[in-house]
Amino acid sequence: MRTHVVLLIMALNIVLSACGTSTTPTEAAVTNQLTIKSDAFASGQSIPAKYSCIGRNISPPLSWNEPPAGTQSFALIMDDPDAPIGTWVHWVLYNIPTAKRDLQEDLPITGKSIDPNAIYVGKNSSSNIGYDGPCPPSGTHRYIFKLYALDATINLLPGASKEQILKEMDGHILAQGELVGTFSK
Repeated sequence: MRTHVVLLIMALNIVLSACGTSTTPTEAAVTNQLTIKSDAFASGQSIPAKYSCIGRNISPPLSWNEPPAGTQSFALIMDDPDAPIGTWVHWVLYNIPTAKRDLQEDLPITGKSIDPNAIYVGKNSSSNIGYDGPCPPSGTHRYIFKLYALDATINLLPGASKEQILKEMDGHILAQGELVGTFSK
């Protein structure tokens, strides 16, 4: 009987250690990081007023490093987690082509294109399609630009919500990175 228990424990250890060596796309997202930055502001620093509601309300320039092998597209979500009514979505981009490593200042996209090589634009919390710059009602808020490298393109038409995009991204994130800026009026 004792021999059977020892053999059972050894077999269980072999199975458990084998399970720990596999890498799923979800685990890869934790270990693979993208570095996203802006020439307009450093991470943790104030976003210049021209990118806000008190300025020109244009999108800032962004750039990132090489993604992992297998990347088929990028998605970008800009949120304000400090909004009084909960996280406020300011900008949603998806199906950003794999060859891109940057987004220019005042990105001229409208979200109406269904061209497979175009960047698709989603709906922000103002129910608009496009960029909605920082505009906190009071205090200093954080604005988080999250970039995702995906192993697929998102099968949604332009104008999708953040929630729809996150659902489509589930299981397809190869790497991610974030840039945090602050703003107060």
